Amino acid sequence: MQIVVPVPASRPASVLFAPIRFAHLLALAAVLALLTGLFAPRMAQAEALLVIEADTGKVLQAENATYPWYPASVTKLMTAYVTLKAVKEGRITLDTLFTVSPTAAAQAPSKMGFRPGTQVTVDNAMKMMMVKSANDIAVVLAEGVGGSIDGFAEMMNKTAQRLGMTQTHYVNPNGLPAEGHVTSARDLGILARAIYRDLPEYEYFMHIPAIKFGRRVTANFNKLIGRYPGADGMKTGFICASGFNLVASATRGNKRLIAVVLGASSSAQRAVKAAQLLERNFGGNKLAWLKPSLGTVEALAPIDASPPNLKEEMCGPRRKRPAAENEDDDPDIVADGSTGNAESGVAMFAAGLPSPTIKVSDLLAMPAAAATPVIVYTGPARTGAAVFEADAAESAAQAANVAKRKKGSKAKVAAKPAATDSKADAKPAAAKPAAKPDAKPKAAEHKPAAAKPAAKPVAAKPVAAKKQDASATSAKPAPAKPAAAKPAAAKPAAAKPAPKEAAKKPAT
Repeated sequence: MQIVVPVPASRPASVLFAPIRFAHLLALAAVLALLTGLFAPRMAQAEALLVIEADTGKVLQAENATYPWYPASVTKLMTAYVTLKAVKEGRITLDTLFTVSPTAAAQAPSKMGFRPGTQVTVDNAMKMMMVKSANDIAVVLAEGVGGSIDGFAEMMNKTAQRLGMTQTHYVNPNGLPAEGHVTSARDLGILARAIYRDLPEYEYFMHIPAIKFGRRVTANFNKLIGRYPGADGMKTGFICASGFNLVASATRGNKRLIAVVLGASSSAQRAVKAAQLLERNFGGNKLAWLKPSLGTVEALAPIDASPPNLKEEMCGPRRKRPAAENEDDDPDIVADGSTGNAESGVAMFAAGLPSPTIKVSDLLAMPAAAATPVIVYTGPARTGAAVFEADAAESAAQAANVAKRKKGSKAKVAAKPAATDSKADAKPAAAKPAAKPDAKPKAAEHKPAAAKPAAKPVAAKPVAAKKQDASATSAKPAPAKPAAAKPAAAKPAAAKPAPKEAAKKPAT
């Protein structure tokens, strides 16, 4: 017996397999979306991140690393490179004197604030620029080395081309906002490598903890120095359009890493992010074998796009307080580690002891390790005791200026009470018979007439005040208008104690 299973002729085979095909398409779309997210470059919405090995240039981590970005004061890394190359090649020396021009003196803060005509050595200028991030000193170096800002910018751009910084173009030596002044995390990584590779004898300029100019001590804006284990450079930067930028390096054993953070929300967050990037890659990524190799920093493909403008986020009305480069006590660094991201512990090594760990935010919230600030000064190069003499002289000059300002402010303060007293004296006089009755009906008419004559005699002589009050009392019916007739009758009783108060006041 043969069993026949009927197949409906109205449903073709393609319809039977339609659900399966649709499921496959959904799965394929999901895989493609995942691959696109992994391998396609993401839009630069908030920040760009990069970690590389200094020696090999191998990229360990990259996010938006090839998007153009406003460099802000990390521009000064190139200013330092071009200047120190000129020193190394013998065109200038660290003792060469450069003069502050009116153009340099007119630069916006952060700045040293020297007057035009002040002279400073290349050595001192480098220290001021790298620690204080002084915009005026960057221009002093640029004009000294390149003859002018434009001439030095041309030198910077030629150097960038030679190094392979294909996404970078400089307009000025300090990173203040300018049309066409751009770079990328990729290019900053290339520049940082070049500084350590080509100028190893001058790398100490990159990690000076603090400088001392007279009585003024300025700590490095790079919060990793003196806090993060092995931190040894390099430079911070900030303008409203760029957000908070940082190029940071650290060395452990024979391994030096360079981290670039562009567009962080605060000076604290750029430091935390850089420390997290360094720590993660010093420890070794256990899942690195799952990721495709990113090659070297030079091999990263540039992206043709406009740099993001973060002005609204950084300096707009929604921000609780205006952002600034020198946010020394930034509330975003807290000791509980709540930075919004998961944090790995920083290993602290001690011989013979187990290695405890500490959160990055906790570490950066601590005071920097004690370090003696480097003395800087104006004028010709000095050595030995002459450096301390120059420092003492500058300290004395600053102290004298402070004392002068205080004296001037005291004189102003003394002048204000005098004016206040005359006003206070005028008020009781106005409150006496002449002014108070008229204050209610027509204060505007009687204020000048009553207050001014009464104030001067009271401040000058108590006796005259009594006479004045007496005459005012006797003359009351005459100046008082019909509307003030009722108060005038009630005032004589109040007029008697008033002269006593006026007589007492000059004694005080």
